[in-house]
Amino acid sequence: MNADEPTPDRILQLIFGYWATGVLGTAASHSLFTHLDAGVGTVEPLAARAGISVRGAQALLDGLVSLGLVEVRDGVYRNSAEAAAFLVEGRPTCLSAFAALKLGHLGSLAGLPDAVRDGGPANVATVEVVDNPHWENLVQAIAAQSVPVATIAADILRLADAGEVSILDVGGGSGVYSAIWLGLNPRARCTQLDWAPINSIARRLLAERGVGDRFASIDGDLHTADFGTAAYDVAVYSHIAHQEGPEDNMAVFAKLRAALKPGGTLVVNDYVVDDDRSGPPFALIFASEMLLKSRQGGTWRRAEYQSWLTKAGFDDVTFHPTPSPATLVIAR
Repeated sequence: MNADEPTPDRILQLIFGYWATGVLGTAASHSLFTHLDAGVGTVEPLAARAGISVRGAQALLDGLVSLGLVEVRDGVYRNSAEAAAFLVEGRPTCLSAFAALKLGHLGSLAGLPDAVRDGGPANVATVEVVDNPHWENLVQAIAAQSVPVATIAADILRLADAGEVSILDVGGGSGVYSAIWLGLNPRARCTQLDWAPINSIARRLLAERGVGDRFASIDGDLHTADFGTAAYDVAVYSHIAHQEGPEDNMAVFAKLRAALKPGGTLVVNDYVVDDDRSGPPFALIFASEMLLKSRQGGTWRRAEYQSWLTKAGFDDVTFHPTPSPATLVIAR
């Protein structure tokens, strides 16, 4: 075979790509990365610690080695640097809960052909509702993704030295931004607007972090709730824009501009697509997730954010890369 001729290897890897989700999610659900971090590096002790079969432990370890998440030498296994940083339970950036959560979503991909044909999912009403029980797991599982981004945003805004600042987090979920920012600035106060069941989770988590006395919540829907007028120094709109269509995003940005004091700053965090839709890879493929799970959501281009924010009254819009697949958009 000519070395320049294409091979089916990469296509086969993509066809079997669901195995990566399965192996990673299963390993996370059995805390394998946490046990490996504790020094349990051989198969039988690891199986005993995890409460799984020896055969099952070996299969998972083989899969994790294949994925580059675990390394093996002389029969002893250990986490890769990535797994040690992002898959060991108890660390702020741990994504294990999210990996286990996505394992349960594999079946939903079977609905993608119909969603592509119809322009959206058939059962979105069961997802975008206040009382969906999946919020309890989801809002906590996805929080780790925002930890490094919230820290970078705090540095850009110099929040630690900002003194008394009032912050509004619209659709704040677990309250991860509030938790990090209140921890950095003991004089800051945060208000989160979200659905009541989600706010309840955030209040509990913020109390556990010892900053609950400076955290308030407003139960409501961001589409209809009043954000107030000239009441906040900083506002946050993190991982919400991809769930919304253009008109709703423009309407929310206008409300956020009005809610900010003169000179206030809006922080947007989301998967932003290049203007020619050539990348980044994660933002591009995430558009299919939104097609499957939202009425009008998608991944939006830089030019669209620029246009929406300018029309809302923001004069200065900048884009900042992060270590995550998301981009920070700072609007003043």
